[in-house]
Amino acid sequence: MSSIQPLQLQVDQPAPRLDQWLAQALPQLSRSQLQKLIRQGQVLVAGQTVRPSSAVQPGEVITVYLPTPEPDAPQPETTPLAVIYEDDDLVVINKPAGMVVHPAHGHESGTLVNALLARYPDLAALSESETDSSGRPGIVHRLDRDTSGLIMVARTPPALRRLQQQFKARTIEKTYLALVFGRPEAPEGIIEVPLGRDPRFRQKMAPRADGKPARTHYRVLEDFEQYSLLEIGLETGRTHQIRVHLAWLKCPVVGDTVYGRKKNVLGLKRQFLHAWRLRFQHPRTGETIELEAPLDAHLQAVLGYLRRQVVC
Repeated sequence: MSSIQPLQLQVDQPAPRLDQWLAQALPQLSRSQLQKLIRQGQVLVAGQTVRPSSAVQPGEVITVYLPTPEPDAPQPETTPLAVIYEDDDLVVINKPAGMVVHPAHGHESGTLVNALLARYPDLAALSESETDSSGRPGIVHRLDRDTSGLIMVARTPPALRRLQQQFKARTIEKTYLALVFGRPEAPEGIIEVPLGRDPRFRQKMAPRADGKPARTHYRVLEDFEQYSLLEIGLETGRTHQIRVHLAWLKCPVVGDTVYGRKKNVLGLKRQFLHAWRLRFQHPRTGETIELEAPLDAHLQAVLGYLRRQVVC
């Protein structure tokens, strides 16, 4: 559960139950909400997790990690979109780097969802029960803010369910292009390393023996001595999977200052990671759809520069 800064309270009088005391101290939350927070370990008494029925004594310090408030419903915002494919069931966009997919804390506007709502007002009719979370109407999968490329959006509840089923069954093929530092020892291979939250930096992911299974295919397309252009295929879709796996391979993505080198090179102001190709079954007709999004002019210029250096 994501949280804001913890709230610390000091017990001033004894109470037979922790949830009862908190209900008086935090009237903005219902008792059932408080009980849920306690059971989830978001409430600590003297630094320890306890039961809702635990008694509290004067002088004890209670720490409460309140959930981040849900953002308001996203509003339509007219923003140009590069539409690769569209019909009555779905749309596929070539998302630019720097655009957040859906509203979240700190990114309440300027997102792909805001732009989609302006271009496709029918998306607003998708009920919250048909989406993975409020504020994400029709979103089937996601891309990191600084990753460009193909992202699909369902326009109807049946299309959303069927596309999500394809992702769950791993029948949707997603292929990325990544420019990395160095060159893998093998020209192609599979990285199979489980991933989980980094225990030191919770916003990051890390290889972990107790993490979720993650499997990434790679193939070297071009060798530029200090850099390599890789074709990447995903079998699983863990958060930051490509970036963490390539960093584990000692070939971090160029421009990725979180998992790679802190200083950008080659004039890049973003990570060189692009969702290049997408292959899936149309959610209504069953037809195989294959799409490709070209690299933007900036990334093409970087590759052009590297190719000229090799020739020289």
